[in-house]
Order: sequence, then structure tokens, then C-alpha cells
Amino acid sequence: MASTSADRVLRPESGRYDELANALRALAMDAVQQANSGHPGAPMGMAEMAVALWSGHLRHNPGNPGWPDRDRFVLSNGHASMLLYALLHLSGYDLPIEELQRFRQLHSKTPGHPEVGLTPGVETTTGPLGQGLANAVGMALAGKLLGDEFNRPGHVVVDHHTYVFLGDGCLMEGISHEVCSLAGVWRLNKLIALYDDNGISIDGAVDAWFRDDTAARFRAYGWNVIGPIDGHDVVAIGRSIADARRSADRPTLIVCRTTIGRGSPGRAGTAKAHGEPLGADEIAATRAAIGWHEAPFEIPDTVRARWSARDLGARREAQWRLGFEAYRSEYPALAAEFERRIAGDLPSSFHEAASAAMIELGQATTPVASRKASQQALAMLAPKIPEMLGGSADLTGSNLTDFPGCGAVRAGQPGGRHVNYGVREFGMAAIMNGLALHGGFIPYGGTFLTFSDYSRNGIRMAALMKLRVVHVFTHDSIGLGEDGPTHQAVEHAASLRLIPNLDVWRPCDAAETAVAWAFALEQRTRPSALLLSRQNLPPQARTAEQVAQIRRGGYVLSDRPEPQVVLIGTGSEVSIAMEAQRLLDAVGIAARVVSLPCSTLFDRQEAAWHEQVLGRGIPRIGVEAGVTSWWGQYHCVAALGVNSFGESAPGPQVYEHFGLDAKALADLAREVRFVRSRS
Repeated sequence: MASTSADRVLRPESGRYDELANALRALAMDAVQQANSGHPGAPMGMAEMAVALWSGHLRHNPGNPGWPDRDRFVLSNGHASMLLYALLHLSGYDLPIEELQRFRQLHSKTPGHPEVGLTPGVETTTGPLGQGLANAVGMALAGKLLGDEFNRPGHVVVDHHTYVFLGDGCLMEGISHEVCSLAGVWRLNKLIALYDDNGISIDGAVDAWFRDDTAARFRAYGWNVIGPIDGHDVVAIGRSIADARRSADRPTLIVCRTTIGRGSPGRAGTAKAHGEPLGADEIAATRAAIGWHEAPFEIPDTVRARWSARDLGARREAQWRLGFEAYRSEYPALAAEFERRIAGDLPSSFHEAASAAMIELGQATTPVASRKASQQALAMLAPKIPEMLGGSADLTGSNLTDFPGCGAVRAGQPGGRHVNYGVREFGMAAIMNGLALHGGFIPYGGTFLTFSDYSRNGIRMAALMKLRVVHVFTHDSIGLGEDGPTHQAVEHAASLRLIPNLDVWRPCDAAETAVAWAFALEQRTRPSALLLSRQNLPPQARTAEQVAQIRRGGYVLSDRPEPQVVLIGTGSEVSIAMEAQRLLDAVGIAARVVSLPCSTLFDRQEAAWHEQVLGRGIPRIGVEAGVTSWWGQYHCVAALGVNSFGESAPGPQVYEHFGLDAKALADLAREVRFVRSRS
């Protein structure tokens, strides 16, 4: 999107151009021009920043992007994707020039914004501003915690930095405050952020709407701040990075004063450089201005040789692996555990622990809130799965995301497994994504379901990136009671189910809760959301076969011969369906009760299973303490739910107020049957 602003912000700089930086500029403007779409200005402005980091400090191996102890690099201002693609191509990753020529084209490895898992060397998917910075905080936290856990005297197997490039947009987004505050509290000294302070955003010069004293802001967080420096002086930037690496107890922000679109005579320092191709004439003028005379997408061999990091990267990884083998000789169990954790494999004891949890919780005879059942499952699973790293957005006592002996994550105190995120739902979600991306941890975090709105985009990004993270959302309905409509989630379950690749569980009792946890932990390529009740839920009787069927997302919980109606319930409303079944028995109407703890998983089952569970030609009625429109996907002829905001009153009274009870459901079933019989 281009701006009509005439504002121009030119930062003081030396005027010298480096051929390594010019190669980045040329590839960026050529690719954007060929695609007729993209953002050339930021890559051109950050070129020297990239040279200073990638050619002088970044420890990575283009021949093995997954080397465990590599430095992580995050491009938080992901619209500058051509900077990253040019870096990956020139340094030797498996990203040939043909892919840069196919920038932003269908099925290319160079999409409009970087996507992890698609392009070798891309560490995270960035685009929504601020979240890359948050992911970097999570990566740095993961590195710190893994180092505390696995490093031993004389054997440092985890010793890498996390670098992140960010811009004004990232700092304007509120999530930057949430996560940078935490980074300072956690003293993540191996986190180094380089701020592209160019003074321009899409609408023009930012000083009309962004006048923060950024340096003071970050010092207040507890960060080390360097600069402002000339962001086009490779030597000065490199020296600043070296200073940042020496920080013993604080993350570092390096403020780099740059000019967006540097080198472009007509576009440098303007908003027009941000989000549209320069045009053939301006590209020609830019080539002349910076002294770059190569044809589009052509890089001189001498420049390629200077950029290549394959040999150095291979030597660095080989050196680390020699050290790791020495570590293995002295600590074989730790080495094996480290490799298992990095590979993402669950421990061999997982299935035994999961089975024990399902058996124990499945034998419950007294009502229990599913949030409490979740904590009981955690108490059995987490000690067997050391990579589980939990937390809560200041609601630990309500979400019940802690477990005996978990300990708290605190700066200078190794060993904690529970993170107090504070009231920072969005930051928590994005940091969890960073933890998962780094490897070695399965993060989970809790808040109230209604506050999933705050973390929504972080949840979406986890689904897009295919990350194993678990969101624990308690107080899942009007059943929470007196806190009223601000806290009573009515549309949230249906809304979360719309996110592709996200499993949404709403278990009806302790047994389904245990299965939900076990299943979520097994999912290597999808996040899960567990929607849990505040109020107690009665246990349901099941056969061993039915317990196994919970893992299909939907199953027949209670049946009658030749059923005349199917009642489909989720979570706390399954017990309402069971009671309605008994009321219908008394009037001679046979009802089947289907429990649907995870509709997203049920939807992935084969058609034969759907027919076996839901029947054919039998009217279906859905019941859930939330909006009813989503039931149409199961061809329900009617649904009982809540299509307005809630009320402030004790939970049972709220249910009564909305007519959400067994009698109302049974009456609805009788009405449906009567209408069908008349037709």
C-alpha cells in the first residue's frame, strides 16, 4: 500500500556504499519490480545492518539450517522479506536465484512475508508487526532455560544468541511492550534487537503519531541501549553488536538511524519507498547512484564469494559437534535427552503416563470442574514430560496451570517450569510460539476463554506455523457466573473453531479432559485449545471402547435402540443432554446422546464414522452454552444455546435465565419430533 504523503525523512550517514549491502539492495528492488508487488524500502535501508550482523557475528550453517546451537535471526518487520531472502540466497542456503525471481508467486519459496517451514533458514513466520519480536523473546527464553538445564562445567552445549530486526511498526504495536518488559525482567542477555529507526511508515513521517523516547522506554524495561548510531555504517553497527554480546544480564536494543529506500534518488526517505516497486526509471537511477552496474538478479562472483557462509558455518557446527561428543562421553543421559528434546520426540514414558492419567481420571465418581481435571492431568503428565513449560496470564489460581513441584521461572534461579506472564495474553501467546519454534519445549499457557480475543492473532500464527502449543482457556461459558457478560464466553468457542489447523477441545468431564491433554501433546504440527469449565461437571460412564473413541473427537456416549432424535452436546452441556435423554425415555422418545469434545478433530474423521455417530435420517439437535449458528455444519434441525451476551448472577441462575437445561432440551426434542411426524 503506497502513501500519498510528501514527507521525507533522511537520516545523517556517511554516504559510502558497501558492495555487500548493494547486492542486497539490488536483489530487493529487482525482485519487487519483477513481482510488481512488495516492499523495497526497508531492505534497502537495512542493508548495512544486515551486512554487519550476517557477515560479522551471526553463527549459522547454511548447509544445516537446523543446527541446534545456531544463532536465531528474526525479521520482525516481515514486509522486508526480500532482505531475508537475499541474505539466505547469498550466504548459501538452498534458495536459488530462480526463487528470488519468483518472489510473491504461487508455490514459490519466497512468499510476500517469511514463512517458517517453507523457506530454508527462516526461523518464524512474520508479517503481523510485533509478533516476530515476541517470538524472538520466546526463543531467547528457550535458549536460556535449555542452557540452565543442560550446560555443565566445561561443557557449554547451548550458547547461542537471538537477533531480531524490527521497525517503528513493531514498536507501535502494544505487544512490543508486553514482551520487552518480560525480556528485561528475565534478563535475556543473549537477545539483541536492532531497531531500524527510519522515521517513516505507510502514512508518512511517524513523528506525527509516534514520538516515544524509545531508548528511555527500553532502559525502563531493564534493557541495555546502544545508540542512536549511523545505521549505514557497517563498522559502527558491528562494533555495537560486539558490545551487546558482552552484556551479562540485560537484553540489548541497538538504535540504528537509517533512511528507508537508501540509494534511491527519488524515493529515499519517503513513504512511497515502503510498499510499491520503484519503477524501471528509478531503479536505473538507483543503480547509477550506488555504483551498481550489474543486470537484474546478477551478482558478481567476487561478491558471492564474500557473502558465502557455507564453509565457515560447516566449520562452526563441526566444532560444536566435537564439543557435544565430549559432552556425551561425560554425560550420556543428558546428551540423549537433549537430542530427544530438540527432535521433538515425546519421552518413552509418555504413553504409560497418559494411560495412567486417563484411567485414574476416567474412574472419577464425583463431579469436578474440567479446569481442575486439567490440573490433575498435568500433575500426572508434566513430571514425565520435562519439556512441558507452563504459564498463565496472571490467573494461575484460576487456570490451574501449575502442578506440584513445577517451580517458577525467575531470572537467576534455574529450574523453574511455570511462567508468570502477568496480564499479557497476546505476549504470552506469541512468546509460546517462540518457545516452540526454538525447540526443546512444549509450551502451554492459560487465561480465561473470553480473553482469547487478546491472544487471537498469536493463536492463528501458531496454527499457520504448525506449532505444538497448548492454550488452556478456563471459565469457558456462562457457567462462570457472577463476573457477568464481560467474562462469559459465548462466541469464542465457535470463533476458535474457524481457525484452520487448530484443535479446539471442550471436554465434558475428567476423562475427556485427560484425553484432550494427551492428544494435544502428541500433535507435532498443530496447536490445541482446551476450553475448560469453572463449575463442576458430573462424570459420565463409559466402556473402554468409548474411552478410545474420545480420540476421534465425537462419539456416541449413550444410545437407545432405534433412536428418534440425536442430542449432540459439548463440554458442560453433555450432562444436560444426558438428563434430557432420561426425560425423553419417560415419554417414549428414544434419544441418542453424542459427546462432541473436539469438533475440529471429529471433522477430520471419515464419512463412515460421521454416519455411525450421527446416524442417517435422524433429526439432530445441538446444545452448547454459546452461539448456535455453528451447529448448521452438522445439519442440526435445532439448537439450544446462548445468542446474546451473558448476565451477572450465580452460574445456575444464568443457565436458568437462558433456558439452558434438560427440560428445555427435551421439550425442543419433542417439538422437533412432532413437527417431523406431522410432515
